[in-house]
Amino acid sequence: MANLFLPEHCKIVDAVPGIVDTFAARTFDYVSLKNVLMAWIVVLLEQTAGHETLIQPQVATSVAPVGAVSITFATDIWVNEDTGASDTLVKQTNATSFSVAGDIASKMVVIRIDPSDVVAQGVAYDCIGCTIEASKQLNYVAGVYILQERYAQDTPFSAIID
Repeated sequence: MANLFLPEHCKIVDAVPGIVDTFAARTFDYVSLKNVLMAWIVVLLEQTAGHETLIQPQVATSVAPVGAVSITFATDIWVNEDTGASDTLVKQTNATSFSVAGDIASKMVVIRIDPSDVVAQGVAYDCIGCTIEASKQLNYVAGVYILQERYAQDTPFSAIID
């Protein structure tokens, strides 16, 4: 297996800057999947009170995001429900969304998005995003996209422009 050099093989894009507050629902920035072999949405949460929080991947026809809707295909999801106690991501049952457990902990959720599933959903979808449901108790959320490029390159494509 060839070595994987993350910055040369994957585009890493800030999905939502780290936010510390009690907030309404948050929408991540959207990214284009053109020239992408595989994409991952990585969400970091810090919960200071016990409650479930829904993470919902979205698709759209542009990064604007035009026509944004929730994904309808089940996809791979891995979760670490307490990053302070473990560094292990646990594979979940494939689903269209995920709710973290209703406990106090720092969490990481990784959602794999195959661009062929996005295209198959129809309506010329070629962009992804994500929403985090409103919570008066969640005090930190951050996210990044890791976009595996079809071809390694020193200067990767822009994922924030259609």
